[in-house]
Amino acid sequence: MTVRRTLPQRTRSLIGAWCFADHYGPDDVAESGGMDVAPHPHIGLQTVSWLFSGEIEHRDSLGSHALVRPGELNLMTGGHGISHSEVSTARTTVLHGVQLWVALPGEHRDTARDFQHYAPGTVRLDGADVRVFLGSLAGETSPVRTFTPLLGAEILLDPGATVTLPRTPPSNTACSSTKGRSA
Repeated sequence: MTVRRTLPQRTRSLIGAWCFADHYGPDDVAESGGMDVAPHPHIGLQTVSWLFSGEIEHRDSLGSHALVRPGELNLMTGGHGISHSEVSTARTTVLHGVQLWVALPGEHRDTARDFQHYAPGTVRLDGADVRVFLGSLAGETSPVRTFTPLLGAEILLDPGATVTLPRTPPSNTACSSTKGRSA
């Protein structure tokens, strides 16, 4: 499976608290073998998993067991230490998604480890469907806890549509997509 890391890069190491942005797929799992990431540790950060297609099984040292599906958020807080594994399920034929990493601020770096799963509803705007999985946008607010002000949303534009969204500082935005639609 090919993973493209778009952040950090030579000219930018962070966007607000976002410290890594990994994009993978779309991959035909029959050819790539899918995702099979053995248990590994994280500390001092949160990982944001969001899928466009496929399904991933998450297990961690807290005892959390969840499936990541398109349109559903898995947010894992490493804090003072957590270990987890990620494996695409047998039902997955095409795997496509992102994993975004959030650096915890110094005062929260050693916070308790945690796992949250959230399936946001879709908000219809003129020309787009929006799912807000972190922060607030378009009148929707995610209940998922972060330690810095963040905005994470999937925006699906209608063909030929133009959508203007308000920017309310200090938002740090990630994960916009035109999945399946032309912008």
